[in-house]
Amino acid sequence: MGDDKRKKKGQIPPDTTMSLGDHLEELRARLILAMLGLVIAIIVCLCFGKYIIAFIEKPYIKVMDPKARLQSLGPADGFISYMEIAMISGLILASPWIIYQLWLFIAAGLYPRERRYIYLAVPFSAVLFVAGALLFLLVIARITLRYLVWFNEKFLGVTSNFSFPKYVSFMGTMMLVFGIAFQTPIAIFFLNKTGLVSAHTLRNVRKYVLLGIVVVASAAIPGSEPISLVALVVPMYMLYELGIWLCHFTGRRSMDERRVTMDD
Repeated sequence: MGDDKRKKKGQIPPDTTMSLGDHLEELRARLILAMLGLVIAIIVCLCFGKYIIAFIEKPYIKVMDPKARLQSLGPADGFISYMEIAMISGLILASPWIIYQLWLFIAAGLYPRERRYIYLAVPFSAVLFVAGALLFLLVIARITLRYLVWFNEKFLGVTSNFSFPKYVSFMGTMMLVFGIAFQTPIAIFFLNKTGLVSAHTLRNVRKYVLLGIVVVASAAIPGSEPISLVALVVPMYMLYELGIWLCHFTGRRSMDERRVTMDD
């Protein structure tokens, strides 16, 4: 019956070879489930949008006068920004579910021995995404805003009056950038497990990777603002080193397991 409805869509595919049609069907099922979770998360965030916005405004209020308020310069600015922050917050809220569906799809192309890492990767990946977004919101945002206000008022001599839409867009974009950037060790780990790169190669290309991180971070950050740039580059490189360590550690464990198997 349609291969048991693709083996109960919530499970990792069985240890069988999948045709191109099977892969496309698997992709379609995962996309539908991921989008369904995202829509539900966005609806939840729409219901609590006022509280989410108040939370996101905290770095601004801490840096500016406690009575300072963001400005809405157009009739529809408030509504558009409300929808935008609901979608971004919904994406962050649904990220564990979306990442879970992504890894289940990837599992379809892995060998059975490689699929065991999915159970480790899914929660680790979700935690890293949320941690990256919260790191910016709770720590980096305040430092960044304080620098930008200083630059505007002390260096340029202009008054800092941030508009609500641009502030929301900036904060939302940066939270997503940090969340995605924190996936670095997971990406490295699976590139290593699929045989595309080795820990030795990753160590040898460190300086080129650092340059690449700077370039990518500069492109991802609005205006290449220096404080956020440094705040993103440093943890990304540290996560790159964590990825190398994971590859080295799991590689040694695999070798030890093979030795035990041969001895038996």
